[in-house]
Amino acid sequence: MRPHVELIDEKDLIWHVAELPHGHGQARQRNLNYCEEKGEASLSVEFQSDWSRPAGVHAAQTEWFVLEGEVAIGDEVLGKDDYFMAPVDVLTPALRVKAGTRVLIFREFGDWGFTPASAHGARYNPAQELVVKRASQMAWFEITDPVNGSPMDFSRGGTPVPGLYIKLLHHDKVTGFYTRLIKAKPDWVEHPLAHHPCYEEAYCLEGSFEYNYGQMWPGTYFFRPAGVRHGDFTSGAEGTTWLLRCDGRLVDWYTDEARVEMHGKPVNWGPEFPGSEPPVFLQPTRSRSVGPMKDPSYQ
Repeated sequence: MRPHVELIDEKDLIWHVAELPHGHGQARQRNLNYCEEKGEASLSVEFQSDWSRPAGVHAAQTEWFVLEGEVAIGDEVLGKDDYFMAPVDVLTPALRVKAGTRVLIFREFGDWGFTPASAHGARYNPAQELVVKRASQMAWFEITDPVNGSPMDFSRGGTPVPGLYIKLLHHDKVTGFYTRLIKAKPDWVEHPLAHHPCYEEAYCLEGSFEYNYGQMWPGTYFFRPAGVRHGDFTSGAEGTTWLLRCDGRLVDWYTDEARVEMHGKPVNWGPEFPGSEPPVFLQPTRSRSVGPMKDPSYQ
């Protein structure tokens, strides 16, 4: 199970040796979110030297998004804001990465396993296709655009939200799973709390953003399981850009006048007992830079 992470700044996380088997070179990773049961993960990876790996097959659906630097996948050279996705059992071309490159890596449906194409017994599915998107060269489309915009399922309760723009990187039309870049215009506001039937995770790339769990800035991240309410969104004067992923069709179910309350009579804590503190509501994983939770009633 993936933990509810909301909100962390990646700079607060420690470095680990990168889980990139059969690679040649030095790389390290920060674990934004990690499933200790299946090995699924969302990682921030930094290459400390030139790095390479032969062609082969991932055990998981694997996505790379370039934050800065250069990644060559086969004959394709990707730069800042570019992306590729290798489905499970697809033959992924050889990789070459320049020193100093930073990427986000996402694993889904499996762990960090990788089998070189040259290995005895290596198998791959020729029907699967590698997805490569030069997002740095793609146009932004209004999220309400029925052709180029969001894969939100409006027929099941999804609501078009003006003021948001999208670059769609990956969309599985069977499961609804998708990865996209999303941008909010300056001072964009949406008030109702919402929850979804799918998980939702995002890494802030540019700008600032405030909502019921706190404030986001570049390098902050959340992973929110299905059903968790969130909202009262306000983007900063410069707008906001995120990389956002969901594991199913995005449906917005809205709540107005929401309030979380705890009732009961204090026994040995409260104003009459100096040094005592009230109990806390259940809280997701947070890191020190984002500060304490707001008043729980705001959730």
